[in-house]
Amino acid sequence: MTDVENALSVAERAALRRSIATTNDPYVSAIPKIELHIHIEGIISADLKWKFSQRNAQPITNPRTNQPFSSLEELRDSHDTLKPRAGNRMDNSEETLSFFEAYYGGFEALKTTRDYYDLAMEYYERAAGMNVRYAEIFFDPQGHTRVGTSWETMMEGFRAAQGKAERELDVKSAWIMCFLRDESLESATQHYNAALKYRDMIIGIGLDSNEVGRPPSLFDGVFARARNDGFRLTAHCDVGKHYPLDHIHQVALGIAGIGADRIDHGLNAAGDASLTTLIKSKELGMTICPWSYIRHQPLDEVFGRIRALFDAGIMISIGSDDPAFMEDTWVLENLLVVKKYCGFTNVEVQKLAENAINMCWASGGAKERMMRELYDVDPGP
Repeated sequence: MTDVENALSVAERAALRRSIATTNDPYVSAIPKIELHIHIEGIISADLKWKFSQRNAQPITNPRTNQPFSSLEELRDSHDTLKPRAGNRMDNSEETLSFFEAYYGGFEALKTTRDYYDLAMEYYERAAGMNVRYAEIFFDPQGHTRVGTSWETMMEGFRAAQGKAERELDVKSAWIMCFLRDESLESATQHYNAALKYRDMIIGIGLDSNEVGRPPSLFDGVFARARNDGFRLTAHCDVGKHYPLDHIHQVALGIAGIGADRIDHGLNAAGDASLTTLIKSKELGMTICPWSYIRHQPLDEVFGRIRALFDAGIMISIGSDDPAFMEDTWVLENLLVVKKYCGFTNVEVQKLAENAINMCWASGGAKERMMRELYDVDPGP
């Protein structure tokens, strides 16, 4: 059986989501949250896609039929990225392809600066409601420019929302520009050059998208340049695939000659003692998104690995990843589910929050303020 067949079914995930949504946990709700793994494109729900497409008179194409979606209900149905094509539960490869079909479909709907502003405000308003104080937000510029969007349209929308969120919602943020690893090094370099205009917004450089056959080492040249230019570095490493251990090792040790500053996902490291020792010795943080993994990995395996990394003394933080494709689960729900299934105490949840503050790339003063706010919330005995 595949890992997907051992993972939670659609009905089981829905039941778990309802259970988590009704959880009353005053401590988790009260603490300030620092979000280090959220894709702005991963919050483009079917409803947002429909809103933008209707406003811009721009139909959204169903990649499976090459015809426009005829209704909001049909578009919503397409967001179940674990829906099999032929009546059987899909394997990991098909699930990956299905996810990216839905994910990149959202880029088509964004056309104007107002769209990008509204998208970012959708995140900031949700973040403020969950007591998020600081976020480092991934975005994929190659996915936007290849459908005709200019950098100015995209970034000025984000900039306006970022400023409003800090002024009015007490949510500070920075941006991490990700290279799409299934695009060329030349494309990554072109987009890196274009990003330099927005250094006041962009704090880090990342790597995401389909990892199959695309190791981080392919992008070492542009990562080395980014390191020399003062950017922080991170990269995604898939969970549950056959290749991730080597990719995790490259991110930890090889990128830009000395390795990245953080690892995104990388949960498979929990099964390799030498790799966990390396990650701990280099004091690398890992951004972990539980709900992302339980869609295609066995529940016990996922939370056993998270617990093992935590117990090994590795800095892990909890993030949302792509809420629009993961049962509308945000950083709050991810903290609640990891607390429940890893058996974390409030003191251990406090440690997760400390990790996130220490791992983030905010200023020293901002970190001190967030730490004080965290310690002002009593975890109890």
